[in-house]
Amino acid sequence: MNWLLPNPFLHTWKIAPEHIDHYHHVNNVAYVKQLEVTSWAHSNHLGLTIEQYQEIDRGMAISRHEINYLAAAHEGDVIDCATWIVSCDSKIKLSRQFQFIRRRDKATLLTAKTDFVCIELSTGLPKRMPKAFSSVYGPACISATPEPK
Repeated sequence: MNWLLPNPFLHTWKIAPEHIDHYHHVNNVAYVKQLEVTSWAHSNHLGLTIEQYQEIDRGMAISRHEINYLAAAHEGDVIDCATWIVSCDSKIKLSRQFQFIRRRDKATLLTAKTDFVCIELSTGLPKRMPKAFSSVYGPACISATPEPK
């Protein structure tokens, strides 16, 4: 695969009928959901779960999405969804980059960047990233950050 950055975390997405919209391709809302699914799969892979977030009353809330839709996906397509943590200040902010590639023709369908802010789950207010987050997300951060195409 022609990944924008090295060593992606990969999550597979098979396009099902419920992902298809009235234009007969994957709806943009399904892509946004898959960004979330891929993020959580990566966090779980790194050893952080929603239960741990809830236990320490902290979470990473989205503050900004930047999504580039480059080509359409259709029912039955298999998509390799890649993510990288591209910045982590180990204080309050973290950013992920994404690239979705269709397996059958290796076409990049989507690139995206999502910015997160650490919050206290019980209040929704920004709070410093706990050591449990910074010690996992910080080392997982890669250094190079080309802009999404």
